[in-house]
Amino acid sequence: MPSIWIIEDNKAFRSGLERMLGQQEDFVPVRSFPRCEDAIALLPGEAPDVVLLDIGLPGMDGIEGLSHFKRLAPEATALILTVFEDDDKIFRAICAGASGYLLKSEATARIISAIREAFAGGSPMNARIARRVLEMFTRFAPPAADHDLNDREKAVLELMVDGYARKQIADQLSLNPHTADYVMRCIYKKLHVNCLASAISVAMKDGIVKR
Repeated sequence: MPSIWIIEDNKAFRSGLERMLGQQEDFVPVRSFPRCEDAIALLPGEAPDVVLLDIGLPGMDGIEGLSHFKRLAPEATALILTVFEDDDKIFRAICAGASGYLLKSEATARIISAIREAFAGGSPMNARIARRVLEMFTRFAPPAADHDLNDREKAVLELMVDGYARKQIADQLSLNPHTADYVMRCIYKKLHVNCLASAISVAMKDGIVKR
């Protein structure tokens, strides 16, 4: 039965949310604060299981407040509940330790289920936010390593991954068997391996060959 804190400066929204969550038999108790500073002052002596944080708050904003929560009450699960959905705030909130990111436009039932999901170890997100997160991490992800393989070496490696033997590779690519053997040895050298299984493992792990 998680205890929940709400940090929200809009009095009407805060009161409505507190009343709504207080009606759930498995949420006890529910407390609310208009500023991060008011809640942080109680840490670490008191700490909630789940804290719902707005971002645009007077004084300390929700993302900075989240950093304090993770330092003073690391076991507390933090969910952002805000109107902001720009990439910078989403990225900063996740980096600060948010377990989920919801918008205030969410249906009441969704907020309730998200709290339960987060308390159980999940990472609930608004569908639009989840897509933005995936797009951000795709942009920030390092490019797949190709280990400086040339086109012929990549073609040979793809056939190696597909299970072709040396002679079959030579036949498929119209290569002399000795040339196929030489290309395979070049691949081993560039991948820093000394056997077929290791070469295939590196090819798959580093995304040289897509399957």
